[in-house]
Amino acid sequence: MANKPIFSEKSATIIAIFIAGLCSIIYELLISTTSSYFLGDSIKQFSIIIGIYMAAMGVGSYFSKFFPERLLASFVVVELLLGIVGGSSVPILYYFFEQLDRVAYQFLTISLTAIIGFLTGLEIPLLARIMKQYYPLKVNLANVLSLDYLGALLATLLFPFLLLPYFGTFRTSVFFGIVNIALGVFILWFFSAHISPRLRASLKWIALSIIAVFSGLLYFTQPLLQTWDDAAFTHKVIFSKQTPYQHLILTKNRKDVRLYINRVIQFSSLDEYRYHESLALVPLSVATHPYQVLILGGGEGLLVREVLKDPRVEQVTVVDLDPEVFRIAKEHPLVRKVNEDALHHPKVKLVAEDALGFLLQAEQYYDVILADLPDPANDAVARLYSKHFYRLVQSRLSANGVFATQATSTFHTKNAFWCIEETVQKSGFEQVYPYHAYVPSFGDWGFVLASNREIEPSNYTLDVPTKYLDSTTVKKLFHFEEDLSKPIDIEANELDRPALLEYFLHDWSQWAKDKIK
Repeated sequence: MANKPIFSEKSATIIAIFIAGLCSIIYELLISTTSSYFLGDSIKQFSIIIGIYMAAMGVGSYFSKFFPERLLASFVVVELLLGIVGGSSVPILYYFFEQLDRVAYQFLTISLTAIIGFLTGLEIPLLARIMKQYYPLKVNLANVLSLDYLGALLATLLFPFLLLPYFGTFRTSVFFGIVNIALGVFILWFFSAHISPRLRASLKWIALSIIAVFSGLLYFTQPLLQTWDDAAFTHKVIFSKQTPYQHLILTKNRKDVRLYINRVIQFSSLDEYRYHESLALVPLSVATHPYQVLILGGGEGLLVREVLKDPRVEQVTVVDLDPEVFRIAKEHPLVRKVNEDALHHPKVKLVAEDALGFLLQAEQYYDVILADLPDPANDAVARLYSKHFYRLVQSRLSANGVFATQATSTFHTKNAFWCIEETVQKSGFEQVYPYHAYVPSFGDWGFVLASNREIEPSNYTLDVPTKYLDSTTVKKLFHFEEDLSKPIDIEANELDRPALLEYFLHDWSQWAKDKIK
């Protein structure tokens, strides 16, 4: 070791600090993202994970003072443990998603976070003590912390823009586990003279064995994910992709093709027409001149198919956040068959953009606006059901325009449904009409129709081919049985006070006490 220049040792330690900071934040982001996918409410999940992680770091930093002077060996052991726990965190969460109830699953995420935070808390003091031979304390702490934070910054940039969209949570977790363990091997090799041969040999073989196991996991990622997907869904998975925004899955069983987003069903080809006819044709029937139609969400093209049935429509603009949904709708043969090639129609214009951002920038007015957005299971989607959002919708509606939105289950998420109806009312629409339709795949499903002029939506007169709607059926859609009636004191959903998110998650929790799914 005496032949190696001190600068090389300093450089090796600097690399270690940077990579350690990078890996630890990646693990935190992975656990937060995975738990948000499975449990919903991303604000709650990220808040819990960040809080537990920081507290566990503090505990780890405190206990670092009890470590003996064999600092390099201790650091290598910490890196190996971090690699094992961090690298296997997402595989563990995937596996136990099907085994545990919500409370136990949340405890598992907290436990993994606490272990990673504790080990991360050990890293910085150990590295600071290793670096003390090169710098005085003031400079030493400044260097260690600044490099650690710089690694954390790089992690927060890499994760949303590169790692999540192109590698997914599973591969990223395993890969950075290997990186963490490789860091331990690097330190073990570079500072070999400071570690006893026996301990060095033991640590080396442990590290290489773990890297071999993780490399196997990385190699077999796709078959493993396919196996988990097949176990999670009753029908055969024919397409699965993690995009920068969500996890898309297509399944098939005989004639039944289904789309899932983050494991939540979006449509079944056997009965989706009930949902899409109700959302599209009821508002179109009361529109005086539906020349320009705006669809927010609905990138799979099924709502477009229904809108195009009305010959009065001149253009349909579809705004969906995820361009991959458009690609599937335009290219996947099974989805194209269901949507009847609607997205290839010359009247259709596709815009891959956030719905709220689109409305803020839009200058055109629309005669009909339809919101076919995902259920408000997290804060990012719940804002698209806020008073602020509906006021933006009004600002883009023509004078006689009509607006309709899907509004979740009237039975399973009753409070959430009526919260959406209340929010549409409080946003300033003069005429608001809640209605609902039974869709076997979803259950009893709700919609809200609104306009600033008097309309009679129960008088259905639209003469287009349908499988479900007729004048008699539509009248029934606007009748609510006693057990579906509006509860007292339902709050509207505000942008800075997402009451809808609380209603939705609470309502669903009543039906998912035994299993997460």
